[in-house]
Amino acid sequence: MSAYLEIDNLSVAFRSRGGGSFLAVRDVDVQVAQGEFISIIGHSGCGKSTVLNAIAGLVDPARGGVVLGGREINGPSPERAVVFQNHSLLPWLSCYGNVHLAVERVFGGKESREQLKARSLAALELVGLSHCRDKRPAEISGGMKQRVGIARALAMEPKVLLMDEPFGALDALTRANLQDSLMEIQLKTQATVVMITHDVDEAVLLSDRVVMMTNGPAATVGEILSIELARPRKRLELADQPAYNHYRSEILRFLYERQGHPSSEAA
Repeated sequence: MSAYLEIDNLSVAFRSRGGGSFLAVRDVDVQVAQGEFISIIGHSGCGKSTVLNAIAGLVDPARGGVVLGGREINGPSPERAVVFQNHSLLPWLSCYGNVHLAVERVFGGKESREQLKARSLAALELVGLSHCRDKRPAEISGGMKQRVGIARALAMEPKVLLMDEPFGALDALTRANLQDSLMEIQLKTQATVVMITHDVDEAVLLSDRVVMMTNGPAATVGEILSIELARPRKRLELADQPAYNHYRSEILRFLYERQGHPSSEAA
């Protein structure tokens, strides 16, 4: 596999209240191909968000680092767009306005007003929200807000889309609908995606590979599971497939037998 995104021997430490420090993650090594969908799963406190923040350039490694397209990451950049569990939309702007603000920041110095508008509208159309362009966040559902957040991220044409439990706060039906939409969007755009999740079924459904983290502190990669299921994927068809259930069982076995944790949120 030709690596597009390389997490190379990554270790991240944080200061503790007593004035010392603790190692959150250690010696994390993951190589991601361009266009690949990777999920990171593990118990709470295993360093999933720390790894994602290192890719985003929001934390400094104690040793090792992250390389994207042959260049070391040393700070935040629009080339690595993040979608959080909280949609983080500006409430006084419309759906279009929230997307356009990001587009203008990234492309405003090199494209015309009409080009920026076209980019913003195309992103909303990609997530199926053209009809909500003039509505404000308070006027749309939670699932729609997350769609706007995804549209805003994709409109920046990032090299990597980072997703931190983007559907964790949604009800089961809305979550399922957005998972299906994300699969369609990723198939169209061929985006490189790294997603954090606590949901085993979500990881198997969406991913090309699942990175399973050991318990923290000083967490590391315990195992990487390749999900060899043909795309496009249909959840109802997969539910009865032996391969799907095999992958699901392998992740559950890792989480509950090899990394058992009484307060686990994985399901």
